[in-house]
Amino acid sequence: MRHERAGLVGAALLSIALLASACGHGADGAAPAAARESAAGGVSVVASTNVYGDIVRQVAGDRATVTSIISDPAADPHSYEANTRTQLDLSRADVVVENGGGYDDFVDTMLEAAGSDATVLNAVDISGRKATGGAELNEHVWYDLPTVSTLTDRIVGALSAADPGDADTFSTNAAVFKQKLRDLADTAASIRADSGGNAVAVTEPVPLYLLEACGLVNKTPGAFSEAIEEGTDVPAAVLHETLGLFTGKQVKLLAYNEQTAGPETEKVLRAARDNRVGVVPVTETLPAGKDYVTWMGANLAAIKSALG
Repeated sequence: MRHERAGLVGAALLSIALLASACGHGADGAAPAAARESAAGGVSVVASTNVYGDIVRQVAGDRATVTSIISDPAADPHSYEANTRTQLDLSRADVVVENGGGYDDFVDTMLEAAGSDATVLNAVDISGRKATGGAELNEHVWYDLPTVSTLTDRIVGALSAADPGDADTFSTNAAVFKQKLRDLADTAASIRADSGGNAVAVTEPVPLYLLEACGLVNKTPGAFSEAIEEGTDVPAAVLHETLGLFTGKQVKLLAYNEQTAGPETEKVLRAARDNRVGVVPVTETLPAGKDYVTWMGANLAAIKSALG
């Protein structure tokens, strides 16, 4: 979860937040960091990433203005640096959707600095997921379809409280979206029936919830994926063990986070390709031109193809 980096970013953001408060609204000259995915009147919603922004949009339709703070599909969310535009957006929000779990702590830092009274939905808290076996919690809960379904219900509640007149619309839209989530879950169950129990590897734990839903077993040394996620060097022995998964044909696919590539992950990617192990590229934010459902559908299709 890159706790050390999150702490440094949080301190920097507090300074930015105080600067924004002193400068007032709109005169900071900073380039906008956020993307407005739908613009109407009514409820103002800010999401930490465009993944959550899209989920809100599925529920709100054109009844809300939805702003996603991190929206660049090529960006590493862990390296995000907020600006005063972000502070302003959060200060005006009626509803805020964050991931939580240490992933996007800058949201809470800036909300506190703004004195915001927005309704905050924390996806990790809503998921009920807990760390087990002494390992850190995998905070990438947007890859967990049951969590997204539960979060959808909470979004309906928050939007309806802010705009009671459109509550029926929110409920209707959510029902349509949740049926699409069930269809995705059915696809995962089909993969599980055909290929459950197969071993896989990952560069980071980003897609693990989806891989687990497909019945696949992660064989990556924990020290490897932890080092990659924390941005630290991978010990030589750990890298050797990880590469052995591919040279020894011990895994059926590699799920590769395209947004945090580096020398060690490039070696792992090369080993997978050299040994004809299927590669499934994954990202932490929505790719251009996709919504949540088409994105997860494409991930599942890639998993099925790699296993085949």
